[in-house]
Amino acid sequence: MADGPGLALQKALITVLRANAGVSALVGARVYDEPPQAVAFPYVRIGNLDLSPERLSCVDDHSIVFSVEAHSRPTSGRVEAARIADAVRVALNDQEAVINAAMTGYSADWCTYMTQTANRAADGESYVAIVAFEAALAD
Repeated sequence: MADGPGLALQKALITVLRANAGVSALVGARVYDEPPQAVAFPYVRIGNLDLSPERLSCVDDHSIVFSVEAHSRPTSGRVEAARIADAVRVALNDQEAVINAAMTGYSADWCTYMTQTANRAADGESYVAIVAFEAALAD
């Protein structure tokens, strides 16, 4: 069975972010859907993937709002998380060709940066920066 649009995008995002020089300079290959139990900081995690239909002139596309989380446990506060989030934004915003090269079964019509936050995590030791995007995928 072929992957649905959410899973296809998730796999492509991991591939794109691991291959991006700006992101990998900050986190190496530590880009995950679900990080391992004893994960090394800093790392990137694919966050929410919210799908909805997008019907345009008799074509069914998939609108996906998604987030990418940058996790950091630095001594310098939220700076590291914010830098990783900025690298993620640059790697994905308006980078449809790069995403399409990594995706199977769908093509991204567009991928646009929406917003970004950086806050202390619930553990009191870490910071999490969340970058939100919206994309449209065609079958």
